[in-house]
Amino acid sequence: MSSPLAIHGGPPVVRSAGPQIPWPPVDINTAVAVTAQLYSAVSLPGRTGIVAELESRLAEFFGVRRAVVTSSGTAALHSAYSALGLTDGDEVIVPAYTAHPTATPLFHRRAKPVLVDCDELGNIDPLQVEAAITPFTKAIVVTHLWGVPARVEALADIAERHGIRLVEDGSHAHGAAVGGRRVGTFGHIAAFSMGGSKPLSAGEGGFVLTDDDDLYYRVLLHSQDGGRCRSEIPIDHPLRRYVVTGTGLAHRIHPLAVALALGQLNELDRRLGGRRQLAAHMIAELRGLPGISVPEVPARSAPAWYALALLHRPEDLGGLPVDALVAALRAEGCLEVDHPRAPRPLNEHPLFDAPNRLFPNLPEGWPRYRAGQYPRSERRHRNTLTVTVPHDDPDLAEGYVRAFRKVITHHRTLIGPDP
Repeated sequence: MSSPLAIHGGPPVVRSAGPQIPWPPVDINTAVAVTAQLYSAVSLPGRTGIVAELESRLAEFFGVRRAVVTSSGTAALHSAYSALGLTDGDEVIVPAYTAHPTATPLFHRRAKPVLVDCDELGNIDPLQVEAAITPFTKAIVVTHLWGVPARVEALADIAERHGIRLVEDGSHAHGAAVGGRRVGTFGHIAAFSMGGSKPLSAGEGGFVLTDDDDLYYRVLLHSQDGGRCRSEIPIDHPLRRYVVTGTGLAHRIHPLAVALALGQLNELDRRLGGRRQLAAHMIAELRGLPGISVPEVPARSAPAWYALALLHRPEDLGGLPVDALVAALRAEGCLEVDHPRAPRPLNEHPLFDAPNRLFPNLPEGWPRYRAGQYPRSERRHRNTLTVTVPHDDPDLAEGYVRAFRKVITHHRTLIGPDP
């Protein structure tokens, strides 16, 4: 049996060398902005200069009153949980399927993460959220996995009816929207990462969004310099007495990262528009292909497409493992295809099964988790493959589509004897 697949020696479909989709895009304007900031200031402890500019621009972009930039998305989440006052015995409903920093700051607050399984898109299921609420539930956390908005309107309604807080982790979803309203504005507070290849990247960084002044002041006390707290927290505010020390932590972002992020923010909507157009084309072309399920995004949702997450159906391809499919696609030149190890079901992490070696003084009744508890999340993790979507290269997007067709057409050569 002969095979035209590149993994068996045939010509690859996509011939461009990597990196095929460099992110964040860096040009001469980026270099000029970062270099100019290097000569201007490499430390900005207060809300001044380029830090103030980015925070104002973020607030305007998202349509919120307050934004605070931080050193990472994890720091942003930690500050958000601190601002909510989460503490011993408080229960916080968290997606079972997410990146671990969505939940791990809760360990430091001694608040209990209550995991809830996902829906058909991989996001937290509102029906299961409502069933998980108890008298001890203080907050619901929602992520927008791979940049596809969760059913955040339903979650906001649940939070309001039960008198609990809604936290958005938008780290995959900068600029995504539901009904024209950007994610990050449905909850009481939101946290975003600007690390690595996030839709809005500073290389490393994060930010918190809120319309609530009290939460804003508490975020400052958790993460920022005493001078900034002193200048922004009102004299008559009950927390004013703590402005010198705050909580004793420092989560300030580096000004050079701010310079990078500002340039990226200027282009974000344009790039997201390009991603959406090419993602829609790829989804339409891949829909109906054996062994692959494409995401069915609600009409009112506009994803950010941090990645196009496809669900592999091995039963339709003779039991072909997802890693074998990914290897064959990468041999065809699809270097931006992956079987991601993270996000993953949180119950599979040792920290959620046996946390006491790292956190020996957790409150009584701390939840423990085992493999098999969240079947939807575990199945999605086992069978998800992701494709980075270009924002300005339709030829590359079309090449990926042709590579998928080629590999799936000849998939039997991947599970039978070598040709």
